[in-house]
Amino acid sequence: MKWVKFRLKTVTDMEDIIISTLYDIGLEGAQIEDKIPLTALEKEQMFVDILPDGPEDDGVAYLNFFVEKQEDGSLIVQGEEVDVDTLLERINQELEDLKMFCDIGEGTVTVDETEDIDWINNWKQYFHQFYIDDILVIPSWEDIKPEDSEKMVLHIDPGTAFGTGMHETTQLCIRQLRKFITPETELLDVGTGSGILAILSLMFGAKHAVGTDLDPCAVEAVAENCATNGIAPEQFEMMIGNIITDKAVQDKVGYECYDIVVANILADVLVPLTPVIVNQLKSGGIYITSGIIDDKEQTVVDAVKAAGLEVLEVTYQGEWVSVTAQKK
Repeated sequence: MKWVKFRLKTVTDMEDIIISTLYDIGLEGAQIEDKIPLTALEKEQMFVDILPDGPEDDGVAYLNFFVEKQEDGSLIVQGEEVDVDTLLERINQELEDLKMFCDIGEGTVTVDETEDIDWINNWKQYFHQFYIDDILVIPSWEDIKPEDSEKMVLHIDPGTAFGTGMHETTQLCIRQLRKFITPETELLDVGTGSGILAILSLMFGAKHAVGTDLDPCAVEAVAENCATNGIAPEQFEMMIGNIITDKAVQDKVGYECYDIVVANILADVLVPLTPVIVNQLKSGGIYITSGIIDDKEQTVVDAVKAAGLEVLEVTYQGEWVSVTAQKK
């Protein structure tokens, strides 16, 4: 599949207006490049705990729009067949109209053609089978080797939801889960992503799991990964919403009904999460956290203690930390 890329140079203040304007003429799927610092919410929804300092915002933005190229070289936009020059002319006309009443910066457009790209599946070239201790983690497009036929195998396709098990924090959580899971374990996975922690917990013998996430993409990813690993739908219940701030989500998840709560998310999210999640834990329940960069260890430990939990163990892998605690 070939794509024609229209790359527009503008200013950050005009990103939304230009995107909306060009959507009206049939361009979709804008890719934005700028140096605007991430918002607090954006940082919460990312996996990294501490971001490196980025370049200073210079007010410049690049907007990329991709249109599929047909075999005859034409483009289909809003059901109409056009050539590249015609579409470029339309884009420039819209920009000229905008210039009459606002500053869009340079407003120049360049045209390029991409290589064949499968946008959804291209990432698969970077994800191959690997081991977490004695567990083989393997994507659906690879085969199990004969020598691995007796191993515990986790089939995982993260798709558009986060989580393959390759990250140190995920592995820290998995090792802690294996220590505490029993056949009667009711587990809550906060920020479940692709469902890897809950699915492995069920494979370790847990009775039932509930997962929460902010991203609706997690629902499909979890369903597919459960099916691939032979997890029955009734074993893993998935919920979308913010358990920290949404009382309805807290009520739906339930109170004092989980033997283990696991949260592999940011330290800055764990701090407000912990005093909430303690209400979901049974007396004596285990709270397993990770996603903590090493210099945030004490911050999380303090939050855990402030919530009335007893710290049982702190484990490390690379520069990442996992804190395991228990409800007294």
